[in-house]
Amino acid sequence: MELQLDHLILNVNDREKSIEFYTQVLGMTCEGQREGTPFSVIRVTPGMILQLAPFGTKGGEHLAFCVTRSEFDRALARIRERGVEYGDSFDTVGNMRGPGDSGGAKGAGKSIYLFDPSRHLIEFICYDAA
Repeated sequence: MELQLDHLILNVNDREKSIEFYTQVLGMTCEGQREGTPFSVIRVTPGMILQLAPFGTKGGEHLAFCVTRSEFDRALARIRERGVEYGDSFDTVGNMRGPGDSGGAKGAGKSIYLFDPSRHLIEFICYDAA
């Protein structure tokens, strides 16, 4: 059996700030609000979406996004341009260093970490730079 993650519902505190973060900082696409639901749809890949739920949260979820080296470099440039704090490991967000070494589903990679507006820990990892 082959399983693939289709969507994830992510509780957020401020829908508009979260949409701006995931689109303008991380480079994803907002597809609007899902009809008949409170969810705003963020397209991550052709086969995966985030559904932002405006139910409030204390944060603390960890989402790791695998990207190519060129996507990684573009994301890091947007993060720096906007003055978003980042770090080279999960516990050093704000040290403005990176990328750091980390591991994920495909083995060793290079990562940066930052918080979204709801204090969820976001990781960008690329394997072709390891």
